[in-house]
Amino acid sequence: MNKEDLIKQVSVKTRMSQKDVGEVINAALGAVGEALTGGDRVTLVGFGTFQVRERSAREGRNPRTGDIIQIPAKKSAVWIPGKSLRERVEAARARASKKK
Repeated sequence: MNKEDLIKQVSVKTRMSQKDVGEVINAALGAVGEALTGGDRVTLVGFGTFQVRERSAREGRNPRTGDIIQIPAKKSAVWIPGKSLRERVEAARARASKKK
């Protein structure tokens, strides 16, 4: 599913226009991005938590040459799924594996 598909699906479920739903989704994603940029954490109960994590510097290998390289420290956004979402995904996966 991409952003356009999400907008269409939410539009059908809410009976709102796709234009309005698109504006709401863009505003929500913008707010999440601004919060993360400001160092805040965003928790959506039942869905998950968005936060920024610091990755420490480390050694790596250039896959082409095999040379050891230094990978600098950086901050990156991460998403941690909430418990209820994790359980729903695991249950769906279990049902799918039983069908095979």
